[in-house]
Amino acid sequence: MDLQLTGKTALVTGATAGIGLAIARSLAAEGAKVVICGRSQVNLDTAATAIGGSVRTVLADPASAEGAAALTAAVPDIDILINNLGIYESKAFGEITDEDWRRFFEINVLSGARLSRHYLPGMLARDWGRIIFISSESAVLVPPNMIHYGMTKTAQLAISRGLAATTKGTRVTVNSVLPGTTRSAGIEDFLRSVASDPNLPAGEMEQEYFAKERPSSLIQRMIEPEEVASLVAYLASPLSAATNGAALRVDGGITPTII
Repeated sequence: MDLQLTGKTALVTGATAGIGLAIARSLAAEGAKVVICGRSQVNLDTAATAIGGSVRTVLADPASAEGAAALTAAVPDIDILINNLGIYESKAFGEITDEDWRRFFEINVLSGARLSRHYLPGMLARDWGRIIFISSESAVLVPPNMIHYGMTKTAQLAISRGLAATTKGTRVTVNSVLPGTTRSAGIEDFLRSVASDPNLPAGEMEQEYFAKERPSSLIQRMIEPEEVASLVAYLASPLSAATNGAALRVDGGITPTII
């Protein structure tokens, strides 16, 4: 299927690994001109090689106001914004410090809010654009050991839905994707941090995690980054014109979540 993305410019944050890298690769494969950003030029160059196609790297971190300003100055206009940058950890609520709350909000929420604030007016003026927040199932099923993370993911849904309302009657859409637990570079360390026995084999550890921590998962396995990327590529395309203000949960299929 041709997603009609040839020539579109897409900015993907947090694209040097994991879901972001898979999204960037998917968009590039569809002919989009992809822009990725980050704090390490070495990591950016490695990711650009892995992505292939038309890729531009910008050494800037939208998790800070200064970094976001540098990024938007370098790339003033885009067609597609994928707000994927984010961090996560397992931590008991009583151990989450004020600094932890600020850090998670700054990286997971403000990065996307800053970029959306800059790029949305241009999209509305041109009467076409896509903003997609990569949220999480933790936005609606907040884990008790990741409350600060869940808070940021719920905040992303609020921003996304509110922004979608401002696009009424235009060809600009704003949506959120809510993946379940997805395979990534740091996922094994995370699973060990919540496992009953951190020395369990990887396969057993994954089975235990879904049985105890994610019993609501329909597929009872980790999602592959490419599975999330396929949905995001569709939402970024002109073919998804009728999908706006949605929060789509990825868990072995697409289950609309009413917010």
